[in-house]
Amino acid sequence: MVQSRKSSGYPQAIGARQIYEALRDQILGGVFGADGPLPSSRALALELGVSRTTVTAAHEQLLAEGFITVRQGRRPRVASAVVDRDVCGKPSKRVRPIRLSAYGERIRTAPPWGRTEAGKLVADFRYGDLAPSDFPTAIWKRAINAAMAQRPERLTYGDPQGSRRLRMALQGYLWRSRTLRCDPEQIIIVNGSQQGLDLCARLFLDPGDRFVIENPCYAMARQIFAATGASPVPIAVDDDGLRTDLLAGTGARLAYVTPSHQFPLGGVMPISRRNRLIEWARQHDAYVIEDDYDSEYRYDINPVPPLHGLEGSDNVIYLGTISKTLSPTLRIGYLVVPHGLQDAFARAKQLTDRHSPPAEQEALASLIEGGVYESHVRRMRRLNGERRRTLLTMLNVTFGGRIAVEGANAGLHIVVRFMDVPQHLEPALIETARRVGVGVHSITPLYDSGADAVRIDHASLMLGYSALDTRQIERGVHLLAEAIGRVRALA
Repeated sequence: MVQSRKSSGYPQAIGARQIYEALRDQILGGVFGADGPLPSSRALALELGVSRTTVTAAHEQLLAEGFITVRQGRRPRVASAVVDRDVCGKPSKRVRPIRLSAYGERIRTAPPWGRTEAGKLVADFRYGDLAPSDFPTAIWKRAINAAMAQRPERLTYGDPQGSRRLRMALQGYLWRSRTLRCDPEQIIIVNGSQQGLDLCARLFLDPGDRFVIENPCYAMARQIFAATGASPVPIAVDDDGLRTDLLAGTGARLAYVTPSHQFPLGGVMPISRRNRLIEWARQHDAYVIEDDYDSEYRYDINPVPPLHGLEGSDNVIYLGTISKTLSPTLRIGYLVVPHGLQDAFARAKQLTDRHSPPAEQEALASLIEGGVYESHVRRMRRLNGERRRTLLTMLNVTFGGRIAVEGANAGLHIVVRFMDVPQHLEPALIETARRVGVGVHSITPLYDSGADAVRIDHASLMLGYSALDTRQIERGVHLLAEAIGRVRALA
């Protein structure tokens, strides 16, 4: 809708010409879409504080120039051909220099971390997506409806730390699923793991500080810490996760790790390294952020106890999420922070967005309390275990010894290195695969380009499977083999 006079900067004596120009520019800019309805003359007149005659005059001019169509008793609509028409003679806007804070400049100049749209693909092996059919729609709808039916005495801001009911439910769930012991007061509900990382960055890092980050790693974690003005210290990983023998001399105030399933390579940190990491944090008065992003999905190995709860782990912040079990669209995560830090985190959360949406928190609490959530997690583990088996079988049948697979024991993705495809052909492989109908994604952007190079000799792809059914996986592997054949033939 055209902005109101109070908020848009229009002069008090707004006229038909100004309304016409604003509506025309919004139509050409695609605001209303092809054949989209415009505000009615009555609604727009009330919004702008003018007479209906003034608005009608603007509509008549738009009609005369072919921008809209009008039918008796209905709202004006955009003429279907307008949005495709080139606009000539539109005055250019003066480009002004962008003035941002130091934080804003770091954000603006950071490497882009976009997600390409899947498009019309037979199969997209993009990590992080879930199959819509896996979401328990009916169960969640009942839980949300029940939460909305609870009418409070007044509508007011909630506890920034989160719903106490949900925090108590999570306390029991974390003990049952991860043997993690904590008090409800230590739990902070956040809008997904990304907000949890942002709060940690704000509370622990100053410009000029250093932070340890796995190499390769979750790129958005590296970016959010670097946005504070702190400098990354990339530490290589191997089959056992972060190489803790390289921590000495880093001078870091913070370490971000994924010890139970290293992202993206899948290594599991053994107890000896976990103890060394905790000892390093204690000796250097540093904090460790333990991202347990997909701990529910373990197939061939037993659950690994988290860092949080090991002896001396007073400097560990545990980060969990439901993005990989229910849906990333719900934006619900949680931090378990050491005693003494909950007030700082709650106040930081309050300054960021007051509190997380209460209805979703109450709905999730009811699912956990009734055992429905854990039943759903077990179902998802079975479904994704079947997808994983299909993918591994198809890769083995199709490529045999020409590939090396990493990180297959847990999680929702694997890393595949194609030993007969040189690394320099990887961009061509990704593009060719997309043309034949399959989306595949490189792990190269997850490495720190400024660190001592971890030599990658072969095309290396991260294949997520949790959004695909078994037939899509089978077809996708066949198409990937076709793409590799085409790329190797052109090399």
